[in-house]
Amino acid sequence: MLLVDGMRYARRLCGLGAGAALRGPAGRSRARGVSTSWSPVGAAFNVKPQGRLWDLLGERRGLFGVPELSSPEGFHVAQKEALRKTEQLVERACSTPPGPQTVLIFDELSDCLCRVADLADFVKIGHPEPAFREAAEEACRSIGTMVEKLNTNVELYQSLQKLLDDKKLMDSLDAETRRVAELFMFDFEISGIHLDEEKRRRAVDLNVKILDLSSTFLMGTNFPNKIQKHLLPEHIQHHFARDGSYAVIDGLHAEASDDLVREAAYKVFLYPSAGQLRCLEELLSSRDLLANLVGYSTFSHRALQGTIAQTPETVMQFLEKLSDKLSERTAKDFEMMKGMKMKLNPQNSELMPWDPPYYSGVIRAERYNIEPSLYCPFFSLGACMEGLNILFNKLLGITLYAEQPAKGEVWCDDVRKLAVVHESEGLLGYIYCDFFQRANKPHQDCHFTIRGGRLKEDGSYQLPVVVLMLNLPHPSRNAPTLLTPGMMENLFHEMGHAMHSMLGRTRYQHVTGTRCPTDFAEVPSILMEYFSNDYRVVNQFARHYQTGQPLPKAMVSRLCESKKVCAAAEMQLQVFYAVLDQIYHGQHPLRKSTTDILMETQEQFYGLPYVPDTAWQLRFSHLVGYGAKYYSYLMSRAVASMVWKECFLQDPFNRAAGERYRREMLAHGGGKKPMLMVQGMLQKCPSIDDLVDALVSDLNLDFETFFMDSQ
Repeated sequence: MLLVDGMRYARRLCGLGAGAALRGPAGRSRARGVSTSWSPVGAAFNVKPQGRLWDLLGERRGLFGVPELSSPEGFHVAQKEALRKTEQLVERACSTPPGPQTVLIFDELSDCLCRVADLADFVKIGHPEPAFREAAEEACRSIGTMVEKLNTNVELYQSLQKLLDDKKLMDSLDAETRRVAELFMFDFEISGIHLDEEKRRRAVDLNVKILDLSSTFLMGTNFPNKIQKHLLPEHIQHHFARDGSYAVIDGLHAEASDDLVREAAYKVFLYPSAGQLRCLEELLSSRDLLANLVGYSTFSHRALQGTIAQTPETVMQFLEKLSDKLSERTAKDFEMMKGMKMKLNPQNSELMPWDPPYYSGVIRAERYNIEPSLYCPFFSLGACMEGLNILFNKLLGITLYAEQPAKGEVWCDDVRKLAVVHESEGLLGYIYCDFFQRANKPHQDCHFTIRGGRLKEDGSYQLPVVVLMLNLPHPSRNAPTLLTPGMMENLFHEMGHAMHSMLGRTRYQHVTGTRCPTDFAEVPSILMEYFSNDYRVVNQFARHYQTGQPLPKAMVSRLCESKKVCAAAEMQLQVFYAVLDQIYHGQHPLRKSTTDILMETQEQFYGLPYVPDTAWQLRFSHLVGYGAKYYSYLMSRAVASMVWKECFLQDPFNRAAGERYRREMLAHGGGKKPMLMVQGMLQKCPSIDDLVDALVSDLNLDFETFFMDSQ
């Protein structure tokens, strides 16, 4: 579910960051001709890739069609060229009189660095060959060094400052250009470049320290804990890996049926590491120091600039109201789980934090017959891709075509390349689908921006390129890849990010597609989950891969209802995590230790008891990428829920609603204030109460299946 705009951290430091953008004249490209090499998307995903004669004979093109990247050494050539061009653009920016040209040069500078950094950011974790991964890692470091230089380039900063200080000139710019100029300045000032020399040096030092601490903390969140085997009951020892006389606990084993296995895993995996604790405390205090230095009272105030929420006070109001509305339902969920635990384990029926994932699953299975193997035959990968194709065609006039990649263009034979084509505008961009499991591949489902769209100086449009990474099973000799309902929903989610990238066709690369505030970036992807759970959509594509029989309506209804089992307790858990994140990034020094704050917040915002000698916060990896923004998942879901109910629930294929969705929400990337985009779509500005009510109403039985049951 992860959204990755590579090197965001670096771009933020130098003012070349993942900011935001409004749709200008570049919103629509000139129609491009239809290629004869395109083929239907469904069939392409239900067959194994075949070896091609021109793979043996043809010229090697390079990754993503970049000629230099036909070998790992090409990264050195690409970064060298990017750094050379960067120096030229810096010179131009500093010598050009203030005006719209200033913003164009800054955006070209951003594009120049991002085109190497974003691509390298993907290759360093996604390429199967170590030599490519290492070369990409080195390219990231090299671009990072250039970013540090730009951080301290006062002349570059002043060239932008001159433009922003000239009110008459700023008023003459169009809204998109004005916003992008302000976003570049905001990113610059976050790095402290507007401060005096000594404070500026401190800001740069703190930024470097925060990067190092973030990296260390992130590694520590996944590090296994060990315990002497003999300290565990003998009958559960085989559940854990062994290292000599130690049992290695590398996760929570949340789905294990044995209560004792889950309890042992929870207590050992979450046992606090002194080094990780120091790292977290130092990370939080360094973030606070940096925020104070550049003029914010807390890190949270700094992080929430430009978001839907805008301030930590609004976030806390949202979370507290949501918690109040959930409390009664959550208590009922806990009672239901406790009843199930008592039924299965009468000797030890107190509900503990390691219980909800398992017992909610047991209740779900008992109440609804939703065994994944019953659904998989109806969700072949090809059928699901065809379903997406049908949906995008009806809503947006877009067709997905499979295109044969050139030799060397993809990093693995099973990567598919999709051309995204509009019925009148032609080719909009490319999606590379890296969908299948392989050794050393990250286990997260991710969207990577490889190249952002922008209007080029010659009037042509630079087409966006993205990668979607999933971890699906390979097709077998007798069957295509079959998806569980959860995998199908994740595919729709990630494709929501991809469409945002394709349709956020802004003039400026700095704000293209998904380069927008975090609490807005997840809206298009979560909205796609609502489509994936609607029978009218599912009925377009879910066919048994052998018999062609459609998936029965009752099965979809059961699946949708099953997702609401104990959903209030799960949402309450997310509220707890989001509140914890806000407190950690609020006023410093913290009034208590991070563990005491965890214990207090868990009691107030979750309800299950804190377990002594555990420190869940040391496994909270989102504190790195989503620091002060963890609430975004809930707020994005609330907005997506409102958009679904008000615009698509009546007719999920409504073309007028689809076009409005593109025009009001997708087209601007991040260049328009997010609440203005939401307002444009909903025809009103949603209040905190509206957002809370949208989330809570999703928990009501029969919301998603209302239409099915009434037909």
